[in-house]
Amino acid sequence: MIDLNAPIIPWEGIGGISLYSHIEQLNDIIQRTNKAPLQLGKYLIRYEIEDEVDLWFNVVNGKLFKITASKNYKGKLFDRIYVGMHIDKVIEFEPSFVYDDFEEVYCSPKGIFIETDPIDNTVLWISVYIKELDSDGFEEGNW
Repeated sequence: MIDLNAPIIPWEGIGGISLYSHIEQLNDIIQRTNKAPLQLGKYLIRYEIEDEVDLWFNVVNGKLFKITASKNYKGKLFDRIYVGMHIDKVIEFEPSFVYDDFEEVYCSPKGIFIETDPIDNTVLWISVYIKELDSDGFEEGNW
């Protein structure tokens, strides 16, 4: 079960779901969606749990490498940053966020991505991910 009020913890997880979990451990949650996973490249898939979280897996090793909190998620990052907050407030609370023009997200070296609404500049989603995301062999599941 997803705890929509649980804190968002970089390098660890969201909603009581831990990064590095095997897909079999999360089967009950995945079964809640009637959608097929989205294929993202050769070895990566994403399950969308409607307006709650997205679960990103590597199909080679079956492990969860990124979790994204979306619209209905109420838990907070660092006890103060949440989905729907204006990005100026986010940066005031956590100045490590820098906008990445290529990816079109705010990135923090603390293990977080934030995407904002281009019109009102509020947080659309918050993602946490594993430290190995940019390492050699990541897509091949060597982590």
